Amino acid sequence: MTEKKYDVTALGELLIDFTENGSSSQGNVLMEANPGGAPCNVLAMLAKLGRQTAFIGKVGQDRFGRLLREVIESVGIDAGGLISDKEGHTTLAFVHTYPDGDRDFSFYRSPGADMMLRKEEVACDKIRESRIFHFGSLSFTHPGVREASIHAIRCAKEAGAWISFDPNLREPLWNDLADAKKAIEYGMGCCDILKISDNELVFMTGETDYDKGALFLQDKYKIPLLCVTLGKEGSRAYYKGMKVTGKPFLQENTIETTGAGDTFTGCMLNTVLADAQTRVQPPTDKGRRLKIYYMTQVGVKPPHFVVFCNDRRLFHFSYQRYLENCIRSTFSLEGTPIILSIREKGDKEE
Repeated sequence: MTEKKYDVTALGELLIDFTENGSSSQGNVLMEANPGGAPCNVLAMLAKLGRQTAFIGKVGQDRFGRLLREVIESVGIDAGGLISDKEGHTTLAFVHTYPDGDRDFSFYRSPGADMMLRKEEVACDKIRESRIFHFGSLSFTHPGVREASIHAIRCAKEAGAWISFDPNLREPLWNDLADAKKAIEYGMGCCDILKISDNELVFMTGETDYDKGALFLQDKYKIPLLCVTLGKEGSRAYYKGMKVTGKPFLQENTIETTGAGDTFTGCMLNTVLADAQTRVQPPTDKGRRLKIYYMTQVGVKPPHFVVFCNDRRLFHFSYQRYLENCIRSTFSLEGTPIILSIREKGDKEE
C-alpha cells in the first residue's frame, strides 16, 4: 500500500486574477495582479491549516508563470507537478466586483497554458500518495486537458483516494454550456465530496429550492457529502440524511470576495480530514466490518509494521492513518516515518 505523503493534491488552472484596487490620480481603475485559480486557492487554505498539499497543472514559461511557481512554493504547496509550457502563456483573468459582492470575469485563455496540460504530464505518483484528490470543471474545457483530468481521476480512484469536486462554472470559458453541463455531470458522477454554489445548483437542476436541488443531486450521483455555498446567505451541508446550516460571515468593510468559495472548500476538506483521523471504529462496507487479527514488526530503519486482517479492501486510508498515529504514540516514534503494510490472513508473513 502506497504511503500517503499528501493530504490533498489538486489538478487544474493556476492563473493571475487581476482585481480592482482603487483608482489612479487620473481616475483610471487600478488592477492588481493576484495569484489565482480555484484548485490552488483551495490548496493554499489547506497549507495554511497545516496540511500537506501538492498541485498538478501548467503555466507559461513567462514572468507570470515564474511568479505563480514562486508563490505556491512559498506557501508550502508542492510544485513538483507544475509544468512550464514554452508555447502557451499563463492564463489571465480580469475580475469586476459589483456592489452586492457578485463578480464578472473576463479571461485571456486562447490558448492559456493551463488548458495545454497533457495526460503524459500528469504526476500520478503524487495522486497515489494523496488522501484526497480535488479538481474542477475548467480542466474539461478542451480535449487535451480533459483527457489528462480523466486520467488523473482514474489514478486517484485506483489509489483509493477520496475525490473532491468543485464545478466552478465560468460560462465565458465554454463554447457551449451543454458541454459544461456534461463536464459537471461527469465530475459529480466521480466524486465523494461535492462543493457547489447556489447558481451552479440552479444551472444543473433548474431547482430554486436549494434543499430539493441538493438532495436530487446527492441521490442521483450517490455523493456522500454535498456542500452548497450561498454567498451572503451562508452554506448548507448534506450527509447521510442530515442537513447542517452554516451562518454567513458578514462585515461592512469586505475588500474582495474572489476566492471565498475556495477558502470554504479548503476549510471543509480540512474538517473532513480531521474527522477521518479521529475515527477509532474499524470501517465497514455493506455490513462487513474490518477485523484486525494481529500486527508484527518486520523492519527497523524505518520502522515497518505488517497488519493482518480479514479483507484489505476494508482498510480505508483514514483508518490506516489512525493506526499509524497510535503506533507513533505507543512506541515514542513521533516525527519518525513508518511503513504500515496491510495483508490478509493467510498471506505470507515475510
